[in-house]
Amino acid sequence: MRIVFNNPVLYVVDYPQLDAVEVIDKRKGLGMLMRDETAQRFRREFSSIVEASEGEGDFDGFIDQYGALLTQPAVYH
Repeated sequence: MRIVFNNPVLYVVDYPQLDAVEVIDKRKGLGMLMRDETAQRFRREFSSIVEASEGEGDFDGFIDQYGALLTQPAVYH
């Protein structure tokens, strides 16, 4: 497990041994776990948006593309 990103909008954890990525949209309190090809695609797109980012607004639009997958309530420990 490796925390990849944490800002006021997103929390992203990579699980390379499982080929999985967990994403939590902090604005909505919802999360998702992606595996295999979906996780690989997310990693590529996320890397691009991080490199080009100029502010939090960039992440709002990006994560909204994955909105249909954000179905699990985020539970904080």
